[in-house]
Amino acid sequence: MDTQHTEQSGELLKFVPRPSRPPVTITYGPAGWLKKNMFGNIWNSLLTFTVFALLFLLLKPFFEWTLIKAVWTASTRRECLAISPDGACWAGIFPWFNNLMYGLYPDALQWRVNLGFCIGFLWFVPLALKKITNKMFIALSGVTLFPFIANYLFLGGERSTFHYIVSCFALAYLLLIYGNIFLKYMGKKQFEQYIEPFTGRLYRKNTFLSAHLMILLLLTIIIAYLLGNLTLEYVSVDVWGGLFLTIIISSVSIVMALPIGIVLALGRRSEMVIIKWFSICTIELVRSVPMITVLFMSVTMLPLFFPNTMELNKLAQVLVAVCLFAGAYMAETVRGGLQAISKGQYDAAKSLGLGYWYMMIFIILPQALKAMIPNIVTSFISLFKDTTLVSIIGLFDIMLMARNIAIDKNWLGLHAEPLVAISVLFFVICYTMSQYSQRLEKKLKTNR
Repeated sequence: MDTQHTEQSGELLKFVPRPSRPPVTITYGPAGWLKKNMFGNIWNSLLTFTVFALLFLLLKPFFEWTLIKAVWTASTRRECLAISPDGACWAGIFPWFNNLMYGLYPDALQWRVNLGFCIGFLWFVPLALKKITNKMFIALSGVTLFPFIANYLFLGGERSTFHYIVSCFALAYLLLIYGNIFLKYMGKKQFEQYIEPFTGRLYRKNTFLSAHLMILLLLTIIIAYLLGNLTLEYVSVDVWGGLFLTIIISSVSIVMALPIGIVLALGRRSEMVIIKWFSICTIELVRSVPMITVLFMSVTMLPLFFPNTMELNKLAQVLVAVCLFAGAYMAETVRGGLQAISKGQYDAAKSLGLGYWYMMIFIILPQALKAMIPNIVTSFISLFKDTTLVSIIGLFDIMLMARNIAIDKNWLGLHAEPLVAISVLFFVICYTMSQYSQRLEKKLKTNR
């Protein structure tokens, strides 16, 4: 209820009403967000209209070319130009889509690539589940065991007994992971807890671990028996290509970049002169030359360091070069994180009696890597994009396959459309990596 203001004029009291209240300002919902961020005052409103006008002028021709005037069905580029000379010819992408994804990998065997990527995806899905506690062991097992399965599926041919047993063990471990996840979400005990009483009679210490190993051994034997007669046709690395090859090179280099970077960063800060100067020379030498130079050197000079009887394929040479290049840049990122840790953390760890490696593994490195998550993910994104340079040395990655579309007799001169399609694909992958980085930062609360 509004208060009343009064004035006394003689013996009469004159009523003076309070001025009306201003209208309620909406501060929530889409309307509130727009008013706060885009139309807060006259200058913000003018800037908003100016930016939208410029975007309209810039994006209108692009959308007309890509969507409105585009041709989606045609058999040749001449037919595309006859239908719409001012639009994109997306019809030339569809016949080459399979090559953009798999390169020259045989069509009848591409199910092996799909199966391998599905297994890899399933291996890392538990990392996003909230009820899973042993995520570190799952991630490490995926990094160490999944490559055996992937190599067995992608390459095929005759494999060694050791490789076959490790692949079966990896499949057994994956089945056990999902079996325990299913039981956990059902509110049941894990498989190890069911047979723990039996293993306790044989080995009383670490009964859970012994039960875990016994289940893995049993599953490995069963899988090895079931897949004993399975033979996969050999597929040479020379026919690998497309996005499939790009993902393989980037995945291996991303996985190896961090441990190589940590070792080089610790070596550069070491008090041992030989290790320190070796790390410094490695980092500075690799960082002082462009990546394409490192790739050419790996193809031409790396075979000189191996015996003549040992034949290296071009993919293996490229993986060594890219991992070394990424590790050198990652070393400086990790070193920046180590320098950000206060001296008190080192003194506190030493006061607890921790040695150098215990101090680094359990105290210093977790804090340094946590603080460097944005820089680390930025390096990973740059590395993923830089892997397209392998097309210059003859590997049929997605960039080289896109350039081959322009020399196809039916689609001669089709340059822009493949590059735009690849750009959109790379944007989606890189944006996903960036969003995961931001989610990881919020989860670990790196701003504290």
